[in-house]
Amino acid sequence: MKRIFLFLLLTILGLFAGKAQTTAAPQAVEVADNEPFKPLAKALLWRISGNGLPVASYLYGTIHMIDKKSFFLDDETKEAIKGSKEVIFEIDIEESMNPVALFALMPKMMMKDKTLKDLLSEDDYKLVAAKLKDTGLPSFIMEKLKPMFVSMMLENPQGIEDGEEVDMVSYEMEIMEMAKEQQKPMSGLETAMYQMSMFDSIPLEQQATMLVEGLKDTTSSNNLDGLAQIYTERDINKMVDMMDEMSGDDFKEFLLVGRNRNWIPVMEGKMKEGSMFFAVGAGHLGASFGVINLLRKAGFHVEPIK
Repeated sequence: MKRIFLFLLLTILGLFAGKAQTTAAPQAVEVADNEPFKPLAKALLWRISGNGLPVASYLYGTIHMIDKKSFFLDDETKEAIKGSKEVIFEIDIEESMNPVALFALMPKMMMKDKTLKDLLSEDDYKLVAAKLKDTGLPSFIMEKLKPMFVSMMLENPQGIEDGEEVDMVSYEMEIMEMAKEQQKPMSGLETAMYQMSMFDSIPLEQQATMLVEGLKDTTSSNNLDGLAQIYTERDINKMVDMMDEMSGDDFKEFLLVGRNRNWIPVMEGKMKEGSMFFAVGAGHLGASFGVINLLRKAGFHVEPIK
């Protein structure tokens, strides 16, 4: 359960940077999971071509947060961004700067008929309440937030490790700033409203259990460090393996596999308009259900660059 909590946290780190839309999900690509699959090359930047595309597009695997000392962005990636017509993330990050969009999502984050105190034992509630005091947010708001969002608020929000501040960097934010400087349009493969709907599938009681176990888990930082190390090695195969360990089959299907399949027709439609730069979590790239394999199954040539 602890590992599942960490996987969910990694999956939804960018959730508040979403666009408040209600666009219906596109027709997903279906690929049999029992088809033979060969491990992919160690690379984060991939070129997409063929299948009638007018020009090549690029796919880059990100990690949502990393210690600034470990952050890197190769010249090849910078050139791919520069040469693209549009930069596309999992969700529209630029829209997150609009307070109106965030306000529209607030009702989806709140519980209607319950509070945290209703979902937790007396001892567990005291543990969570003590942590909530450090956020500085009004208690009446935190009490009504769904446990999953409380988890997000409490999981190392300021980049603190062993009592010392850690300078954390978001790949999405860095790429977004580059796109803004180059005056490139930005968009998302899915909407925040769609992401919100995924977490409604997890019962509040189960979310509460995950919240408490996540706070008690002393291995989370080690898992995050291990994930960062795998990322710097560009080993997207190991990254998928680690995500598998943390997720469990119940959550992997709708948090990872289903989303990957939904993205392919969206990507195909965008690539017909010109060269696109797609930046998504590196955990979405590998495996038979990963974006790279799904693009290949859809007829595209996808090759590693760096």
